[in-house]
Amino acid sequence: MLTVGSKFPEFNLTAVTGADHNRDFHNVNLATYAKNWKIIFFWPKDFTFVCPTEIVGFGNLESDFKDRDAVLIGASTDSDFVHAAWRNNHPELKKLSFPWLSDIKKELSTHLGILDMEAGVANRATFIVDPDNIIRYAEMTDLNVGRNPTETLRILDALQTDELCPCNWNKGQATLEA
Repeated sequence: MLTVGSKFPEFNLTAVTGADHNRDFHNVNLATYAKNWKIIFFWPKDFTFVCPTEIVGFGNLESDFKDRDAVLIGASTDSDFVHAAWRNNHPELKKLSFPWLSDIKKELSTHLGILDMEAGVANRATFIVDPDNIIRYAEMTDLNVGRNPTETLRILDALQTDELCPCNWNKGQATLEA
């Protein structure tokens, strides 16, 4: 798995922001999100059980990420049409606006080292990528274990201080002096 300090791989994928193929499907790459921090999180499959809880959890914090000049980018190995169908048929997902990448060829998940070869899907992986496209945080969990989007936001806050942050540090608290 690519980890902290690695350059996030270039990609050219379809991003889905809704169910309308003419309006909500866009080809995107890293340059699309230039000058932003990027929170890129993968889930195994659409139309499952743990995945929507995480996606909604990240979506509930979207404005907090935006306040920090960070864009949320979801991704799985499902097709753009499956993404659109799931967004359209799940009431809590329908209202979300951040893009979902379709890594149907599994190229990005393979380059990142997060593809579960046995299951043929991406593991649950989260990357915080800085504006220079350097991975500053990476985590991967078992397929059955959901993530904590609030913790991802806390880690972004700590990274953006560019200072030493103690255990359980939260935005607004004092940092450490060396």
